[in-house]
Amino acid sequence: MYNIKTPLCAIDLFCGVGGLSLGFEQAGIPILASFDNWERALDVYNLNFSHKAINLDLSDVPSAVSELKKYPANMIVGGPPCQDFSHAGKRTEKDRAELTKCFAEIVVNLKPKIFVMENVDRVIKSNAWGTAKLILKSGGYGLTEKILDASFCGCPQIRKRFFCVGFLDKADNALLPYIEKNISEKQMTIRDYFGENIDTTYYYRHPRNYCRRAVYSIDEASPTIRGVNRPIPKGYLGHPGDPVTISAGVRPLTTSERSQIQTFPRDFMWTGSKTDIEQMIGNAVPVNLAKFVALAIIDYGKTEGGINNE
Repeated sequence: MYNIKTPLCAIDLFCGVGGLSLGFEQAGIPILASFDNWERALDVYNLNFSHKAINLDLSDVPSAVSELKKYPANMIVGGPPCQDFSHAGKRTEKDRAELTKCFAEIVVNLKPKIFVMENVDRVIKSNAWGTAKLILKSGGYGLTEKILDASFCGCPQIRKRFFCVGFLDKADNALLPYIEKNISEKQMTIRDYFGENIDTTYYYRHPRNYCRRAVYSIDEASPTIRGVNRPIPKGYLGHPGDPVTISAGVRPLTTSERSQIQTFPRDFMWTGSKTDIEQMIGNAVPVNLAKFVALAIIDYGKTEGGINNE
């Protein structure tokens, strides 16, 4: 049984700009430190958090474990880079997929009470996750695996993400009831989230090709926010699925609006080129989705896990 006198505190691996960190902190689980080697994202992270994000090569597992042991965390959260599993990529497993295995190896070496790994939904069918799962099971973790759509978890965006939550020396699927009971029956729309704080009804989202829809209404959940945000091109002539034709009343979302659809606070600070910032926003974990999972963990802990973060 976990010691109820020891509240959870975490470190965040592959932290990016801090979507997971911020969601967990909003839920009441403090982050002691975060780690990545993407300098542009680390600059943004360190503008927004009181603790530090540190440049660390997490692919060098022995060195990483040695460094991470300095932090008295009983939880590890993280999102190994997912481009090689992404629907937007070539759908092959390359070097980045190896980082999923590295995450698992770090976890079993440090033996936190709980770990949380998130990734794109496709990872669940990958060889890399299959290998990582075997490592985690051999380390004594009971695993809860769940693909969540952010639009049913407090975010105005259709974004499917895979989460695996592991509890040391617990049964598989221990967290599943606590996740599923709070999933909304209705998708959150952009209007639900922004209220009157958005000045357009229809907006342009650049498609991967012109055979796809590109105009959306704020009265539906946003499609997945990607790392591309372009003006309406002259070559776009419309799509049968568009609710309205291109006109002066249709515009792309601003960088700030895209960040808020990822549920970052309005005052979250970004730095870098516009291209870099759009990519960082597109790669981020929605803050409210991370908070949704963190609250399920706290709920589980209060009820039967011997964990208390009040």
